[in-house]
Amino acid sequence: MSNKKLATLIQQMENYLECWKLFNQFVTLAQSKKFGPEDENQFLEVKSIIVQELELILSAVEVSSPSKEDIHTLIGSASSLRNLSEMNEVALRNLEGQWHKIYISLHSILGQIKVRQRADDSKSMFASFFGKKDK
Repeated sequence: MSNKKLATLIQQMENYLECWKLFNQFVTLAQSKKFGPEDENQFLEVKSIIVQELELILSAVEVSSPSKEDIHTLIGSASSLRNLSEMNEVALRNLEGQWHKIYISLHSILGQIKVRQRADDSKSMFASFFGKKDK
């Protein structure tokens, strides 16, 4: 993968992680039971972005964890803010635990992509040092 494509993928992953943070903020909002119709709409939008961007990321990198099913299960279990607000404490803690596991796994993927980018940068610098052009 070219350095430019890696840079684009890194930016995409960072944006994706921001959506995951927003998802968690909505879970917290649901727990407080202080949300309105606009919040529900924004929550649905964040969930749709998470699912759509996942497909783009998976088409660019091979990922074993988190699985697409893990993410779909988590997103599916949070059908709405109203639904989240009605969950018992144990169910909410379980959801938060699943979210955290996926969030950490996504950061791991981002780190792996950054390692690839740095390795490619090193190859390019090594090639330029010896007067060769990197393809």
